[in-house]
Amino acid sequence: MAVWDKNLLWSFMFLLAGAVGQTVIYPLTSTCAVRGSTVTLPCTFTPRKSFNDGWREVPLKIVRVRWCKNHEICHGSVPSVFDSNSANSDPRYQYLGDMKTNCTLQIRDVQQGDSATFRFRMEADHPEGHFTNTTGVTVRVDDLTKMRIISSSDDKKLSRGETITLLCASVCTFHQLEVTWFKDGHALSETGSSLHLSPLTAENSGNYTCALKKNMKTVSEPYSLQVEAGAGNNSCTLIPGVVFVVLLAVIALILFIIKRKLRAAGGETELKVSY
Repeated sequence: MAVWDKNLLWSFMFLLAGAVGQTVIYPLTSTCAVRGSTVTLPCTFTPRKSFNDGWREVPLKIVRVRWCKNHEICHGSVPSVFDSNSANSDPRYQYLGDMKTNCTLQIRDVQQGDSATFRFRMEADHPEGHFTNTTGVTVRVDDLTKMRIISSSDDKKLSRGETITLLCASVCTFHQLEVTWFKDGHALSETGSSLHLSPLTAENSGNYTCALKKNMKTVSEPYSLQVEAGAGNNSCTLIPGVVFVVLLAVIALILFIIKRKLRAAGGETELKVSY
């Protein structure tokens, strides 16, 4: 094979390897979120490592990453919800990734305006390394979804001393929730998505509800919890029984003494008559 043909083949192979190796993957192409919650958009990317400039291979380095809303290319002067080259990004949008392989974006305190398609773009130190996956991730913001309570126990009637965990959840994909827990309509101090009750006492009985802290319209249906007296915690109910047994013993002892005295008195009478 001629030298020119070999060089052409190697150039084509380098170009093909660069194109194939350059990817952006969205594990979720669509998701939903409740207004006021947190939603995470997982994302991974593989940058192009080099390109062929004539007869030499030029290495590439990622120098900028961006996330845009409702724009297919996310380039130029298009507004970004996150831009690694800008310090003016909205703090609600937090980039959890890096400049190498992770491009995950997290949206906190989701608003109705976040109903959009988000796309990631990487930019290298040469235009040959720029790339945007136009598929993107479509987020649907639901303002009507109510939260629901999931219990660690199928039985709503538990005994004192047992343990139960209540989880405030939704059909949408999100995490790191800040919720408000209520018991019989009164707000509790806990703000996490799970409420751990241990050990249970009679005071834990009641109706529990939860809602996103920033969206009270999401309040759940009540979860009724009833804590009953356990087998090992019946000290109060045992006291009357113990008292009753003691009284019976005292009465039996008194009757025994009276009966003994009567017998003794009867014996003395018989003795006097015979004399």
